[in-house]
Amino acid sequence: MLSTALRTLRTRWVTFVGSFVALCLGVALIAVMGLALASSLDAPGRGPERFAAAPVVVKGQDTLVVPTSIGERTRKLAQPRAVPDDAVAKLRHLGTVVEDRSFAVRCEGGPADLVGHPWSTAAFAPYRLDAGRAPEAADEVVVSGDWARPGARVRTDAGTVRVVGTVAALGFENAVFYTDPRAAELSPRSLQLVVDADAAAVRGAVRGSEGVQVLTGDARRYADADPDRDSEALAAMNAMFGTAGGVTGFVSVFVVASTFAFAVSQRRREFGLLRTAGATPGQIRRMVVSEALAVGVLASATGCVLGSYGAPQLAAWAVDKNLAPRWFTIGDYTWPYHMAFGAGLFVALCGVLAASWRAGRTGPTEALREAAVDTRPMTWGRWLFGAALLITAAVTLALALATDPGGLLQRKTYVSRPMLLITAVALLAPVLVRPLVRLIAWLPAQLPGAGGMLVRENAAAGVRRTAAVAAPVLVTVALAGSLLGAAATLNEAKATEVRERTVADFVVTAPGAAGFDGATLKRLRAVSGAEVSVSSSSAVYVLEDGVALIKSDARAAEPEPLARTARLPLTAGKASDLDDDSIIVNEDWQQHTVGERVDVWLGDGTRKSLKIAAVMTTGTGNNGVYVTPRNAPEAPVDRVDVRLADGADTATVAAGLRQAVRASGGEVLTPDAWVRATYPETNRTTRTGFFLVLGIALLYTGISLANTMVMATSDRVRELAVLRLAGATKWQVLRMVGAEALMVVVVGGLLGALVAGLNLVGMWSALGVLSVRTSIEIPWAALAAALGVCAVLAVISAVAPAGLSLRRGAVELAGTPE
Repeated sequence: MLSTALRTLRTRWVTFVGSFVALCLGVALIAVMGLALASSLDAPGRGPERFAAAPVVVKGQDTLVVPTSIGERTRKLAQPRAVPDDAVAKLRHLGTVVEDRSFAVRCEGGPADLVGHPWSTAAFAPYRLDAGRAPEAADEVVVSGDWARPGARVRTDAGTVRVVGTVAALGFENAVFYTDPRAAELSPRSLQLVVDADAAAVRGAVRGSEGVQVLTGDARRYADADPDRDSEALAAMNAMFGTAGGVTGFVSVFVVASTFAFAVSQRRREFGLLRTAGATPGQIRRMVVSEALAVGVLASATGCVLGSYGAPQLAAWAVDKNLAPRWFTIGDYTWPYHMAFGAGLFVALCGVLAASWRAGRTGPTEALREAAVDTRPMTWGRWLFGAALLITAAVTLALALATDPGGLLQRKTYVSRPMLLITAVALLAPVLVRPLVRLIAWLPAQLPGAGGMLVRENAAAGVRRTAAVAAPVLVTVALAGSLLGAAATLNEAKATEVRERTVADFVVTAPGAAGFDGATLKRLRAVSGAEVSVSSSSAVYVLEDGVALIKSDARAAEPEPLARTARLPLTAGKASDLDDDSIIVNEDWQQHTVGERVDVWLGDGTRKSLKIAAVMTTGTGNNGVYVTPRNAPEAPVDRVDVRLADGADTATVAAGLRQAVRASGGEVLTPDAWVRATYPETNRTTRTGFFLVLGIALLYTGISLANTMVMATSDRVRELAVLRLAGATKWQVLRMVGAEALMVVVVGGLLGALVAGLNLVGMWSALGVLSVRTSIEIPWAALAAALGVCAVLAVISAVAPAGLSLRRGAVELAGTPE
């Protein structure tokens, strides 16, 4: 049978082109993902950047360490502690001490990520002047890069300054250097400092100071901003590529299985002849499997070659888009190729198993007697697996809603859940195709002429063909609707929570991480007709089950002003009961009974026992906790909610608020404007990953559509010839073929929309259980674009081969053997 399989590949090459290309691309993508993963595992250690030339850096406590029965648990503190004053005094006796300060700077015409520092710290990078001089006055600065030249005046959020010098950019930041006194005014709190002294003497001076770190050598990188950004970027990149690889594998199996199933359906008469000639069912199955293995070997080898060229291009793209560290390149590894090659063969076998079983069941004379109409498109196996997957999807959703509705909002969950439903609906598609076709084509069939009726009957009669063409469209539309719709629905739910939680008339936001200073807060409180609620962003840490150290975002506010300007989603207790000895938690906490005491660590690492004053709903996970300002030490005020007093004029109060924050650069917003400004959005890496996944799905859809339509059209040559002999013109036949392709795409689109709708309803139900009332967000534009691309591909792939075949005479075509 091997020689028969090879001859079949040579004569029926059109049948296997789609499977070859799909497998080849799948293997190439898996090889690329494997190479990227392998290269990220051996990431080089990043050395110090801002303090590469500093002798010793002393840093205050910035990590909470909690011992547990299974080892220490650590978390970054929301409010790191400064080096104690007594330790600083001892250090000054050892040598020169330079306090470091870093703060965000907003500047017209400058980079968006500008960060300010004292000029005295520039030598520790080291930065060197390449033009101009050092700053000497409060309104003078030195900038890195070439976005401004000496003599230029630029407007910042802290006033207009004059550029007096420039330094070459070092690549890790866009810096603005002020005089040391001015930097201290803009950022009064210093968390770390540089000491020009012997490291051993420095360690002796700070011995006994809790949490103080002495950094030398490569450890000085922990004094840089976001020292873990490389590992975080690699983790996000690997998650994105891993998701894309998983979808690639799923869609590959789906496309290959669909293609082989349709090919086997087309070759029923061929298998019947082989059975009549004495071939056993096992020989037929082995022949089909041999064909798949031959295609798999060739496609896998080609895919590995493509992957070796594609991986460096992908790495360069990831670096260019800031999705990977600047140093990231593809290393010299071989195991990803072995994995990709094996995956290609596995996908080929998975895709052909069901088709080979059906081929082996062909009787000696059954296929010779069978008409072109599909009399039994659904096998018992298809019924069984389709129903089982559908029931599994329903049961898992019900269990999740009952036990862990918040889990349905996790990215890994709403990315993987559509796969189960897609497979179930695809297996059951032949049951739905005929009624959908008759529904869609009902109106065209009523129009004058036989075109609409022929389109309807052809699609309804060839159920297996229609289902095979609709399957890739189903995958694309379902993935687009499920992934983008889930992200949009979750974002809208978070925005709804924010919108419903505030009853303030204005929200005043601080310009940067340093927050509002005391003078600005005094001016805001003095605005006539304004009731002010000042709040800070912090965190609280709790140890659950004795082993899990959980961080919860916290907002610190005075109880009475908070109750006037916020509408907390409480299930028990009152917001006004909050005091310095209590906390407001949400239902997601292990302990959430009003009156119960809970041991927590505050944002600066201080341990404290607080009484639960009230309990909020869990929501989307952003409800966090509420404490008083005394339990958020050193947390800067970053938001001020303002409510109008009785009889106060809105315009007058707004003008007073703007005047109060003019010097600090704060922004006065209405609640709606504030929600729009803080509207939750999917992070850039996740969004890029989604579009990468959808791009892969659309690519596979194009391959599958083109291959299946070419196969289906070439199999209908005699049918088209009969239409020509019956009096139909060439253009009438082509219009009918194009209309049929369009209708099949619509069928696939409706099935895909059904899958997406069911997935989004599941997420919407989970949000309802979590007490979040929001609408389902459907990405209409993305769905329309995906469906439009599928329609164009399908029509071209159907009309082009039909047009080529109709160039021959009708009588000649009618005599063409099948």
